[in-house]
Amino acid sequence: MTIRDIANIRVYNQHLKHDKFKKPEEVVGYMCAMQAQEYAHAKWAIGLRMSSPSDKAVEKAMTTGAILRTHVLRPTWHFVLPQDIRWMLSLTAPRINAGNAAMYKKQEVTDAIFNKSFDVFIKAMRGGKQLTRAEIVSALHEADIATDDLRLTILLMKAELEQLICSGARQGKQFTYALLDERAPIVPAIDRDEAIARLVLRYFTGHGPATINDFVHWSGLTVADAKTGIEINKGRLNNIIIEGVNYWMHADVDFNTAKKAGAYLLPVYDELIIAYKNRDAMVPARFRDKMGAITFFPTIMVNNQVIGNWGRSIGKKNIDIELKPFDKLNKMQNQAIETAMQRFKKFNGLG
Repeated sequence: MTIRDIANIRVYNQHLKHDKFKKPEEVVGYMCAMQAQEYAHAKWAIGLRMSSPSDKAVEKAMTTGAILRTHVLRPTWHFVLPQDIRWMLSLTAPRINAGNAAMYKKQEVTDAIFNKSFDVFIKAMRGGKQLTRAEIVSALHEADIATDDLRLTILLMKAELEQLICSGARQGKQFTYALLDERAPIVPAIDRDEAIARLVLRYFTGHGPATINDFVHWSGLTVADAKTGIEINKGRLNNIIIEGVNYWMHADVDFNTAKKAGAYLLPVYDELIIAYKNRDAMVPARFRDKMGAITFFPTIMVNNQVIGNWGRSIGKKNIDIELKPFDKLNKMQNQAIETAMQRFKKFNGLG
């Protein structure tokens, strides 16, 4: 096996080509967590893995709470399922809070202020009320809690980490917050090793082949945690060594099927790029000096290799897509990309 095979199998295991899912929540459940701070792009990341992709379907899943959006893992915004959000937060929040401690101190946000803000959130949101950030600011100010600088972000993130609030339905283009107890079921707590085992198994199932360092990058946990999870799952994970590097993945893959590929317009922060510390498998050697553009901008992928960036301008009746290839495209690449463009337009209801 070669590094190129890693890219082929990752595309296969992330269901970009085969056995696509019918519902947004099926995608998120399989992937375990999907980075989602760029919301429009994150919805398309789900759509890429659906058999009949639809922006409206993903938005509906957010509205109804079939999928939730919160700060978890590294941390940044992620889509997660209601039934997963509690154990994932219990596992990762302590490290996030430890990493945020200096910021809490700099902004002079004490435990007393946090607790006071939590009381405000509970009172303001109880009974299914879902509030925009502006409405939350107003409620905090009424309680004489300052929200200047980063304080509002800190107060909201801390409340998420404490399993108090999560995403609500959007009001127009504005995001809202709701009480987690009213959006996600109360589930029995699990111990830390079981949570690590779950996260490790689902990461290497949905993202493998990947290394321990890839998991650490994605999860925000430690190398020791990764090794613990692998040991617990040793009967479910396969170990492969490619060019001297140790990779882990779940089940055997039909390598001939895995090699079949077309073209994809990947959104920024798609799991196929962002979920790995080392992205060389998906990027030809001649383009690796452009890794910044590949990491932080939407990318074009053909035959499971990144070959450029792209951008889009969405109007009410049309979508303009600008291709920014790193090299001249051949006829086959252009044809494959045209199919990918039509799929993106269809997702947005303009195909």
